[in-house]
Amino acid sequence: MSTQTSEVGTNNEMSDEEFDERLRELPPSAKLVAKVLELEEPLSQSELAEESLLPDRTVRYALNRLDEAGLVHSRYSFADARKRVYALAQ
Repeated sequence: MSTQTSEVGTNNEMSDEEFDERLRELPPSAKLVAKVLELEEPLSQSELAEESLLPDRTVRYALNRLDEAGLVHSRYSFADARKRVYALAQ
């Protein structure tokens, strides 16, 4: 996952239509992770796994796909700098 340029709150405006079009091409696990992030963000990978009921490995795959599509941003957690938290780029 490219973490150098992905930052929560980055001001890369994307229309809802463009966001939906990019998301439409992704696997169901990525769509579910995006929906969880839409409801509650930012979340860590383990929190996403807990909320989505998906295995950690599947969440990691989904986050990679969302990142490649430019639909998610990440930053280090303020509570625990060893963890990253994720939010939608929308």
